[in-house]
Amino acid sequence: MYTILIYGWCKVNRSDMAQKFLKDMIDHGIEPNIVTYNILLNSTCRHASLHPDNRFDRTVHAAEDLLKEMRDKQIEPDVTSYSIILHVYSRAHKPELCLCMFRSMKERGICPTVATYTSVIKCLASCGRLEDAETLLDEMVAEGVCPSPATYNCFFKEYRGRKDVSRALQLYNKMKAAGSPTAPDIHTYNILLGMFIKLDRHGSVLEIWSDMCESTVGPDLDSYTLLIHSLCGRQKWREACQFFMEMIEKGFLPQKITFETLYRGLIQADMLRTWRRLKRRVDEEAAKFGDEFKLYHIKPYKR
Repeated sequence: MYTILIYGWCKVNRSDMAQKFLKDMIDHGIEPNIVTYNILLNSTCRHASLHPDNRFDRTVHAAEDLLKEMRDKQIEPDVTSYSIILHVYSRAHKPELCLCMFRSMKERGICPTVATYTSVIKCLASCGRLEDAETLLDEMVAEGVCPSPATYNCFFKEYRGRKDVSRALQLYNKMKAAGSPTAPDIHTYNILLGMFIKLDRHGSVLEIWSDMCESTVGPDLDSYTLLIHSLCGRQKWREACQFFMEMIEKGFLPQKITFETLYRGLIQADMLRTWRRLKRRVDEEAAKFGDEFKLYHIKPYKR
């Protein structure tokens, strides 16, 4: 009962009330367990601001005090406890602290989960230490822990930053190969879609889009928005209109900027008739969105 109350106060970011109930719990002779302490640890760490460094230090010291209190009560931190701390180090881009905590955890006989590995890999990759991240990925697989799409997305984000098309495609082809235990998710597709659009790799964009449509996960609002804005940028107005309508027919309400970009482009390209046809079809589909659609009124545009 106390643990549930503590969880509730932590959920609404009232650590003062959570601590009050913890004290009350102990005063009534009820010893907190590992679940109680992990809730408090999560509340201390998950949403804390970590910049500048003095805030990071304050958060880590508070977490260490909780770990000490746990051990004083003969409660050993478990994989969840370590994963919470590792998430803090990862958010703060502290790769050495991440690796040190990770090795300490394994030395204590605690087996990392996919979330634990992913936190450390994310930190290493985002800090430019791709080789170390790849080594840890190999270790993860060797230990029998199957990487999730989120694990691989850490690499895709770094490849996007480096404009490394070759390695991005190599990893992507590995994920979508027959028998692969981990298929791309919608975030994978959108990362690659954005990357190839930015690099003007139209062939790769079409390949990713085709694969995504054949998969069970997408496309979603972000996918359509990326593609439509890309087509508008290349003045491919008819294709942009086609995907715009497809998007609406699938129940995705486009962002206002997408409406306006397409509208301005068609007017400037002297394609007013195309816009009118599109607008009629949009109005026919508008009932799907109810009052939300009224917020997207397009003002007349003058060239």
